[in-house]
Amino acid sequence: MQTEEKRENIEEKKEERMEMPVSGALERGSGKAPVSGAEISVRDTENGHPSEDVYILAIESSCDETAASVVKNGRTVLSNIISSQIDLHTLFGGVVPEIASRKHIEKINQVIEEALTEAHMSLEEVTAIAVTYGPGLVGALLVGVAEAKALAYAAKKPLVGVHHIEGHVSANFIENPDLEPPFLCLIVSGGHTHLVIVKDYGEFEILGRTRDDAAGEAFDKVARAIGLGYPGGPKIDKLSKEGNPEAIVFPRAKIGDCPYDFSFSGVKSAVLNYINQAQMKGEEVNRADLAASFQKAVVDVLVEHTMLAAGDYKMTKIAIAGGVASNGTLRAAMEKACAERGYTFYRPSPIFCTDNAAMIAITGYYKYQRGEFAPMDIAPVSRIDDFLAQKQG
Repeated sequence: MQTEEKRENIEEKKEERMEMPVSGALERGSGKAPVSGAEISVRDTENGHPSEDVYILAIESSCDETAASVVKNGRTVLSNIISSQIDLHTLFGGVVPEIASRKHIEKINQVIEEALTEAHMSLEEVTAIAVTYGPGLVGALLVGVAEAKALAYAAKKPLVGVHHIEGHVSANFIENPDLEPPFLCLIVSGGHTHLVIVKDYGEFEILGRTRDDAAGEAFDKVARAIGLGYPGGPKIDKLSKEGNPEAIVFPRAKIGDCPYDFSFSGVKSAVLNYINQAQMKGEEVNRADLAASFQKAVVDVLVEHTMLAAGDYKMTKIAIAGGVASNGTLRAAMEKACAERGYTFYRPSPIFCTDNAAMIAITGYYKYQRGEFAPMDIAPVSRIDDFLAQKQG
C-alpha cells in the first residue's frame, strides 16, 4: 500500500536522524537557531496529523520544587512527580536560593527516574526533553537545565526550552480537553500578575500587568507581618475563613492610563500601616479579620479587571493560572463572576497551580510541534523583564 510505504520511509528517515551525532548542532534553516540532538517531527503527509504519539519528558526546577513529568500528545499526563522543599524553607521564613539549589541536585535524578517508571517508559522511548529555563532562581534553574541538556545529548533527543509562566497557562489544558485558544487568562503568582489573551498555542497578547508587587508577593509580605510565616498565600487563605472580609476596608488600586494593569503595593502598605497604628494605640489586631479583608481587596481587583477585559475583548472563555490560582476565595469569586455573565470558567486543580513539570511538558509539546527547539548552549535566565513580549501577536 502507498500509505504503508510512506510510513516506512518516515521510519527510515527517523532512524537516520537518530544516528546523527549530537555534537554537530543541526541547522533548522535560514534565520533559525541550531538545535540539539535529532530533530524529529514525524507527520503523516496525507492528513497533516502526527503519525505517532509524542512523549515529552519535562523537568521543572525554577524555585523550591524539583519536578519531572511525562506527558503524551500534549494532554495526557502519564506521570507528575514533585519533590517539595516547603517544609525546609519554612524554617527560614522563605526560600533560600543556595539551599534550594543543593536540594535540586539531590533530588533531580530521583524524580526523573520516578517519572519514567510511573509512565512505564524508558528514556529511549521519550520523543523530546523539555525544561524550564526561566524566570526563577539562577542556581535552581541551572540544575534543571544542565540535567536536561545532559539527557538530550546522551539520548540524542531534541531539547525544548520552556518559559515558566507560559507553563502555568498550559496547566489549564491538563484537565480541560475541550479548552482551545483563544481565551483570556489571569496569571497570578509570587512573581507575576498578568492578564493575557491566549491567541493560539504559544501566542499571547498582554493586556495588563502589575506595576509593582505581584499578588503572591503581597500575600507573602502581609502573612509575614501578621506572624503567619511562609508560605503566606495558603496560610492567609486558611485564616481568612475565620474572619469577616468586610471588617476592614483596604484600598483597591486603579491605574488611570491602563485599566487592566494592577498595583498591590498600596494595599500591602495599608495593611502594614493598620498594624503599626494598632500597636501604637495598644490595640489588639484581629488577624482573621485582617487576613479576610486584605484577601478580599486583592481578589476584588483581580476579578474586576478580568471581567472588564473579558467584556471589552468579547472573551467568553476565562482561565486562571499560577500559584495564587489555588486560592479558594479567588476561585469562588471568579466562578461566580463568570456564571453571572455566561462565561465558561477554567482553572487547574490546586496541584497543577503550584510549580510542576506536567505544565512544562504540555508547553514543550506544542513548541515541539512548531519545531521550536533549544540550542545546547541554552542558559537559565533569572528574570524576563517583559513577560512573553517576544510572543505578542
